[in-house]
Amino acid sequence: MNEVSIVMITKNSEKHLDEVLSALTDFKEVIILDNGSTDNTLNIIKKYKNVRIFIEQFEGFGRTKNRAISYASNDWVFVLDSDEVMSEELKEEIKQTIKNFKYSAYYVPRLNNFFGKWIKHGGLYPDYSIRLFNKKVAKFNDRDVHESVICKCKKGYLKNHLLHYAYEDIAQFIEKQNRYSSMNPKKSFFKAIIAPYWTFFRMYFLKCGFLDGIEGFIIAKLYSQYTFWKYIKGIL
Repeated sequence: MNEVSIVMITKNSEKHLDEVLSALTDFKEVIILDNGSTDNTLNIIKKYKNVRIFIEQFEGFGRTKNRAISYASNDWVFVLDSDEVMSEELKEEIKQTIKNFKYSAYYVPRLNNFFGKWIKHGGLYPDYSIRLFNKKVAKFNDRDVHESVICKCKKGYLKNHLLHYAYEDIAQFIEKQNRYSSMNPKKSFFKAIIAPYWTFFRMYFLKCGFLDGIEGFIIAKLYSQYTFWKYIKGIL
């Protein structure tokens, strides 16, 4: 029978890690590549017998995730972030999928939690990304941030979503997006002026972010600000 390895990278990930790992105890192998945690992350990891941990330097998200995947003993991997929790339904779907797989890579939906609320509009749900794949035919690109899986194979879709604790508050969002925009800045003064307005309009109106209440407005506004940072940092 096919087996799947769960793969993730961590750094100072103590906030949700216990909940994340406790949901994975029925998987035989969980691979964690830690990038120098100084909080309680490593102590939490050591509680779980099915986890194999490696400690290496961070070299951008794409390359670091590929290194973590290389340590998996199974061909099938599921790449998980340290703030994403698997439901029982998703775990069962994963196991059944690789028993009788039709594709070599699968998109998985995410339900994102912003500021204590599950967000279902604004283009943030179902938030598909390839997470389950056969590492013989698929891998991450080498991008430092906003990495994605590249695969010339046919792809399928899973039905059950991950629960993603995205941001607890506005300060956390600003800190993270400021860091991400500095890692991969674009150079376009024109887009720095125009693109933020389009981002807000698309998320709040076209993608019905207003249905998520005040949180929908705040999220659209914050993403428009991130769009500005992304383009202006390449210039200044």
